[in-house]
Amino acid sequence: MNIRLELTRFLNVCFALASAFMFWKGLSIVTNSHSPIVVVLSGSMEPAFQRGDILFLWNRNEYSKVGDIVVYEVDGKDIPIVHRVLREHKNENSGKQLLLTKGDNNAGNDIPLYAKKKIYLQKDKDIVGTVKGYIPMLGYATIWISENKYAKFALMGFIGLSALLTNE
Repeated sequence: MNIRLELTRFLNVCFALASAFMFWKGLSIVTNSHSPIVVVLSGSMEPAFQRGDILFLWNRNEYSKVGDIVVYEVDGKDIPIVHRVLREHKNENSGKQLLLTKGDNNAGNDIPLYAKKKIYLQKDKDIVGTVKGYIPMLGYATIWISENKYAKFALMGFIGLSALLTNE
């Protein structure tokens, strides 16, 4: 076993992981969103977006307009929701924008999805970002891996096996 070669491999893996993390954090700072890229997980926005589409978010706009497609998070739930702004109001006391959303493929608005006793989302608190672009179906691999435990194990095994078999 060549310690120098193994240490070089380990440092290369660390460098790749650190680079990916720095890219993600840099993108988060530029877009002002803690999650600048999300994958559509349901069919609630069909036909605009299909399950597995990758969305690119921007959260530097001061206000959202009716018709904008936004991604929001609800307190206590860790899955982001992608829906269209149906109605907007400005709170007269605080001047903050309040939004009512709805999925294009859903019959009713999102009030049942919001946190308890909430009838609007706050733009500055609940909204992760506004959709500015997307790539169709590319995120389906992420869904497949997260929903299929055998795919997870197979991917981890493949990565481990490739690390063991790599020769320089």
